Amino acid sequence: MQTVSGDERLLIYAPVPLHRGADGALMLEDQACNGLRLWAENFDRVIAMLPLDPGPPPPAWVPLDRIGPNAARIEIVPLPQAWRPDRFLRTLGPTRAVIRDAIGRADYLSFAIGGLFGDWGAVACIEARRMGRPHAVWTDRVESEVTRRAARSGPLRRRLRSMLTYRPMAWLERHVIRNATVGLFHGRETFDAYAPYARAAEIVHDIHIGRADHIAPLALSEKKRALRDGPLRLVYVGRAEPMKGPDDWLSVMAKLDAAGVDFTAAWHGAGSALPAMQQDIARRGLAGRVTLPGFTTDRAAVYAHLRAAHLFVFCHKTPESPRVLIEALVSGTPLAGYDAAFARELIATEGGGVLVPQDDTTALAQAIARLAGDRAALADLVARAARDGMPYDDETVFRHRSDLIRRHLGPAATPGRR
Repeated sequence: MQTVSGDERLLIYAPVPLHRGADGALMLEDQACNGLRLWAENFDRVIAMLPLDPGPPPPAWVPLDRIGPNAARIEIVPLPQAWRPDRFLRTLGPTRAVIRDAIGRADYLSFAIGGLFGDWGAVACIEARRMGRPHAVWTDRVESEVTRRAARSGPLRRRLRSMLTYRPMAWLERHVIRNATVGLFHGRETFDAYAPYARAAEIVHDIHIGRADHIAPLALSEKKRALRDGPLRLVYVGRAEPMKGPDDWLSVMAKLDAAGVDFTAAWHGAGSALPAMQQDIARRGLAGRVTLPGFTTDRAAVYAHLRAAHLFVFCHKTPESPRVLIEALVSGTPLAGYDAAFARELIATEGGGVLVPQDDTTALAQAIARLAGDRAALADLVARAARDGMPYDDETVFRHRSDLIRRHLGPAATPGRR
């Protein structure tokens, strides 16, 4: 339902790439389509700048008509994908002109940043400032810190690239945040890292969880009843990359196995660490307990896995605000992982999880083992997790961000708008 009146135009930049399907039509990731739908619920018109990837669309990419009726009020502005320095410098001039034109046609401006070369969100922030336009900057993780930590491991070429880029990346992040009217930071982790550099800062969430995705009361009661006996079911959903801590995760599983805990565990997701994880599972003798089902585009299947699990076990290594923690909570699945500001904030109200010091796999295994032996405490934790997840749904969080954009940016003066 339309929630605003008049002719309010929002301009956003998001780094989610567009692709062209076999018929030449533009395609976008399904959750990004939902995001555009929600922006158009809160503004009369939306101009969305997105990078165009020349490669074939990944499995989760869908035609833009997935947006629904709101697509008629959304203008898509493709920008070149230019992560390489040479391509970025070649396309910078023409792309700046496209960005400036879009800025001149919008009332409200909000740009996602993250990266260095090819970060059109940062370029848009710089252009908006040059044009004297109030604007918001948005990000959901501390990209420069993720890049800095990537310099510690992996192939030599990637480590060298990370070492050379993380410092200028951090400078660029802070520069655009200092000059933005407001910083909108997804989750406490990102907020704590960036708020000191911002004129004004707000914690927001960027999730795509509908009210129908929350575990139903009857299903929650059945889940609590069913976990009284049988193996403890552990799950993780996310990319199998070093920043997600797959080595630590498997170490926790090995310690549970050594302690005689009856459990099964599954890591759902694709990534560069999968081959090494598979080898580690075999080496540790965990093949009968731990599986790596891979990535699925079926969101209903993902939520089914989360609802079936007793604990969501995570060992994240970098400062970020992973949406999957919220997805676990709305599924009635308590968090069990490393302490960090985002996870701590999510369960601060009801206590729907257990957190241990960073990198302490022994403490995490012990905490999980205690819950395996005390199913009444685990059932209580499941109920608490569901209550911690109750405030989170996509329509609420997008309305919140839209209200913040209006409040901080005000009725923007747009000379020459056409």
